[in-house]
Amino acid sequence: MKIIKYISILALTLSLNACSDFLDPDSLSTFDTQYVFSNVDDARKATNAIYQHFSEDAFRSRLSNNMTGNTDIEQNSGTGSTARYEIWRLEAQANNGDLKVVWEVAYKAIRDANIVIDGITKSAALNSTDIAIQKDMKHFLGEAYTLRAYWYSMLIYHFGDVPFSNQAPKAGLEFNLPKEDRNVILSSVIQDLINIEADMKWADELPFKIEQVNREYTLGMIARLALQRGGYFLKPDMTMDRMADYLDYYAIARDYSKKLMDLKDRELPTDFRQVFMNESTFVIPKDDSDVLFEVPFAIGEGDVAWNIGIRVDAGTHLYGSGSNYMNVPPTYYYSFDKKDIRRDVTCGLYYRDKDFKQQVVAIGSISQGKWSREYLNPPPGPSTNKGTGINWPMLRYADVLLMYAEAENELNGPTPAARAAFARVRQRAFNQVDWPEKVDQYIASVSAGKAAFFDAIVDERAWEFGGEMIRKYELIRWNLYDTKINETVEGLKKLADDAYLGFGDLPDYLYWKYDESGNLVILNSDTKVAAAPDDTWKRANWLISLHRTPNATDPSPYQSWITTNWANYTTAPVRYIMPIPSVAVTNSQGLLQNDGYGFNF
Repeated sequence: MKIIKYISILALTLSLNACSDFLDPDSLSTFDTQYVFSNVDDARKATNAIYQHFSEDAFRSRLSNNMTGNTDIEQNSGTGSTARYEIWRLEAQANNGDLKVVWEVAYKAIRDANIVIDGITKSAALNSTDIAIQKDMKHFLGEAYTLRAYWYSMLIYHFGDVPFSNQAPKAGLEFNLPKEDRNVILSSVIQDLINIEADMKWADELPFKIEQVNREYTLGMIARLALQRGGYFLKPDMTMDRMADYLDYYAIARDYSKKLMDLKDRELPTDFRQVFMNESTFVIPKDDSDVLFEVPFAIGEGDVAWNIGIRVDAGTHLYGSGSNYMNVPPTYYYSFDKKDIRRDVTCGLYYRDKDFKQQVVAIGSISQGKWSREYLNPPPGPSTNKGTGINWPMLRYADVLLMYAEAENELNGPTPAARAAFARVRQRAFNQVDWPEKVDQYIASVSAGKAAFFDAIVDERAWEFGGEMIRKYELIRWNLYDTKINETVEGLKKLADDAYLGFGDLPDYLYWKYDESGNLVILNSDTKVAAAPDDTWKRANWLISLHRTPNATDPSPYQSWITTNWANYTTAPVRYIMPIPSVAVTNSQGLLQNDGYGFNF
């Protein structure tokens, strides 16, 4: 079931889609809103309208994955000239079309959330003597607050200080607003969620389960937003800073992740691959799920397994075509423990060619392996590409456990409670027979102090959430963006040098063949092999491909993507803030401008 399939925008009643400026929609009549929010059915439809913005390109392609690289665990070539390449190179101008659509859609979603919040809080139905009606209305209110908080979080990460609109459109209200301090906005939306979460319903009480904002997700979002508020951020003078009260927000993150763990704990599903296979096969788990909320794309919508996931080339086969914009650098692949189950789920070493046969990827094209259109059932057809209908995960319970461990460690060091939460995530990554070494001994070895335990959390979050495209935001709030990028670039150079000079034991070449079922088998993904065991194996260049022959034009001995993809990310601090779209600056009548951050336009 997909909630977006059942969304009604109430276009004639609410005029939600008419907009002459990003904060200036057509005003609503008092009669219209009073009627809509006087009953559960219409209030539900109005709340559903907020979800509609997830199906627009601003989210399904841009915010969900395209605009979240490059990091130490994701990378893409920066050689193109389109809007997304400007963003990947951190060279976006104010006229960048992708920034414009993200800005406008974010404020439309915020506007629609404000309409719902205003309508429900003024409605008699919110305090109905019918308890069922009252509970529904309070939950709708929680959905609106939570979705509004999400969009403000994204605006802040990408644009810094932004206008803060928290009122529904009405005649005489000024919607041309100046920038507000991002920390003021975050503090406000966090408090909104703290105030409403207890009135919300759990996923198992809702008709669409994890395809609908629920209390679990809101509790997790309180923790995530609190860590954003307590973390570092880039100031216009190009310095990184954090607020003096940051520990107060780590305490909020600790307390609300713990609240979810106390009230609605669940065992992590033992099959890590199945968590994401569910999304590719349209399965919504019946029991408590690792995924707390996922964006419910209808068939014909969504770009998962079109621009992220296992690459599938167009052909006469029935699965259509899909690419992968954010590849996995081999430094990330080889950072995993060889026994870590998550690696082969997260990192795709193959693609499907035009004949739908598996082929070994090039060393710079390891894909995000958690999703693939090859699992779609029924196959969507040979001419299909976008619109797979595969849902996108917004927050998982594993994230809540690691947020708790991180916040508790920041406040009190690696306490037994912090280590226990950490262990629950790591246990799933290994077969139980390996737990004494890979879980117990490992956690003991990283628990000597706060710094060591924090470093272990940074690593664990990379291994757990690879491909889910949240790493950018973590590196920002930790003030580790440039540090981790430099480690990646230097690590890639070392892999290239070792392969060229014959050092180390990692594979310069891969040996591969097809088994009796036609599936690709790789002999030595972890180990250097001098020669194939017999002539049934074929050889493919692997780490040796990271090295190149220098020439007069490019004297570097490394593949150009090593030195260019992260070129603008290696200087401290990383200028991750994007310019406000020029249309918003123009329409603001002088209230908004692209000042600071080294902008020269």
